[in-house]
Amino acid sequence: MTYASAGTLESNDCLITVEPSDTLDITIESIVLAAFGEQIKTVILDVLKRQRIKTMKVHLKDKGALDYTIEARLITAIKRLEAKR
Repeated sequence: MTYASAGTLESNDCLITVEPSDTLDITIESIVLAAFGEQIKTVILDVLKRQRIKTMKVHLKDKGALDYTIEARLITAIKRLEAKR
């Protein structure tokens, strides 16, 4: 299976892995999931919408990353996946 990732598991960062899928599948593991889970999901959905992506598997392991870090990591992972195709 082809996949791509970006980021680290360091504090205040996140590791995002993306792979092709026939559906939209978002999995979020976060140390702040209870407080910010919906905001994290909104950031992911906004990026996918701007990139015109309707189906993809996205897995995020978050260690307290801010919105702009999540966005940057997701865009990078998407571009890395596109480069593999």
